[in-house]
Amino acid sequence: MTKIDTSSPEQVLPTPSHTVGPFYGYALPITGGEEIAPLGHPDTVAVHGYVTDGEGQPLPDALVEIWGPDPDGNVSRTDGSMRRDAASGGYAGRNGVEFTGWGRIQTDADGHWYVRTLRPGARGSSAPYLSVCVFARGLLVHLFTRIYLPGDEAALAADPLLSALPEARRDTLVARSEGAGAYRFDIRLQGEGETVFLEYR
Repeated sequence: MTKIDTSSPEQVLPTPSHTVGPFYGYALPITGGEEIAPLGHPDTVAVHGYVTDGEGQPLPDALVEIWGPDPDGNVSRTDGSMRRDAASGGYAGRNGVEFTGWGRIQTDADGHWYVRTLRPGARGSSAPYLSVCVFARGLLVHLFTRIYLPGDEAALAADPLLSALPEARRDTLVARSEGAGAYRFDIRLQGEGETVFLEYR
C-alpha cells in the first residue's frame, strides 16, 4: 500500500468532480405546459423530438422551454400559463383561449418531448423561429438554441444567424417537416451532430 503525504495541499491529488443535481423533475413541470396554441387555432403546429446526451442516450428528466411569437411576429404579454384559481388559489393553467407563447415540457422515459404552438411569424431580419432553453442533468447552466421551421427557404438562407454558421451545422437548427403541420427537432447536447447552442452576453 502506498502512503500519500496529505500534510500540505500541494501533495493532495484532486478528486474527481461529481454533480449532485440540479433535479428538474420535481415541481418545475407544469400541467399542460406543452399545449401553447389555443384550442382549434388554424395556425397550430406540433413540434417534437428527443433530447440525447453525447453518446446518443435519451435524457428522461430534461426540461425544454419554448418561447415564440404569434403568426404576425408579435410577442405575447399574456400571463395565462401560470393562472391561479381565484377560489382555491390552486394552479389553474391555461384557459385554452389566449396565446401565451411560452411552454415548459418534461421529456418522457425515452427522452421524447412535444409541443403544440402557433407557427411563429418573422421578427426583424430573422427568419421565423422558436426560442428554446434546455435544462438537463449535469448542466449547471441551461442551454439556449433555436428551432427554425422549414417552408420559406429564401428567409432561412438570409437569416443572419444561420448564414453565419458553417453549412454542416445549420441543419441542427432547422426542424424536419413530417407533413400535416408536424415537425421533428432533436436536441443533441454534445458529440457528433451536436445542436448549435447560443451564448447571450
